[in-house]
Amino acid sequence: MKTLLQFSLSCLLAIFLVSCGETTNNEAEEVYGNPPAEGFNLEGSDAKAMAIADEVMEAMGGRKAWDNTRHIAWNFFGARDLVWDKWTGDVRVDARNTTYLININDNSGKVFIDGREVTDADSLADLVQRGKRAWINDSYWLLMPFKLKDSGVTLKYMGEEMTRDSIPSEKLELTFEGVGVTPNNRYWVWVDQSDHLVKQWAYYRNASDTAQGFNVPFKDYQKKGEILISGNRGDRQLSNIMVFKELPAAVYNSPEKPDLASMQTAQ
Repeated sequence: MKTLLQFSLSCLLAIFLVSCGETTNNEAEEVYGNPPAEGFNLEGSDAKAMAIADEVMEAMGGRKAWDNTRHIAWNFFGARDLVWDKWTGDVRVDARNTTYLININDNSGKVFIDGREVTDADSLADLVQRGKRAWINDSYWLLMPFKLKDSGVTLKYMGEEMTRDSIPSEKLELTFEGVGVTPNNRYWVWVDQSDHLVKQWAYYRNASDTAQGFNVPFKDYQKKGEILISGNRGDRQLSNIMVFKELPAAVYNSPEKPDLASMQTAQ
């Protein structure tokens, strides 16, 4: 009888510990959430707009999957090939006869033109900034849906509105303060009410402008690593999109262009 009682108590204790572990894990998952970046205009943004931004992040794979994604490579409209290490800030940009090997966090780097390294300090500084501006522009075209609660952003809810493809959507407005190279921009973003993915994007050079600089779709989302990414912008295409867990250091420090396709096959 004593043995049976001890066994029963042991089982109850095991169940209790497992239950506690499950609760802790679930709570940890909930706590992870989708916190805004430091500098996001929390007070000036709408609660509904922020809730929709959280739904977008979840639909794209979730904030944890986004944070765990390290290396992203893509081609920008046939003009440039880029590779970005999200964790370190290292970026590689191959554009025509110029290769930029830079770090966007500390503005350091090397630049090669026709295979020759630029050594003049002033020229190098200008070129590093040029490479960084290319990354800012090209990464936003690719990854904007992940950046709705970025630093300097004010997010507003603009109501329900159909996209040009007649998709019932929630419309958001993004304005900026003190960030990027064009802080006066304004964007409208249409979020599908059904799957919570961004389906359309409009740009205004200045927040006060009435004429749009562009209005393009977000189509053909594909699973890359643990996240969804769209490269189809209608008449414009972001192609060769790849996600890597690991890449050799040479990708970010050698002027020789890497064969990323073979590296992806190996992973």
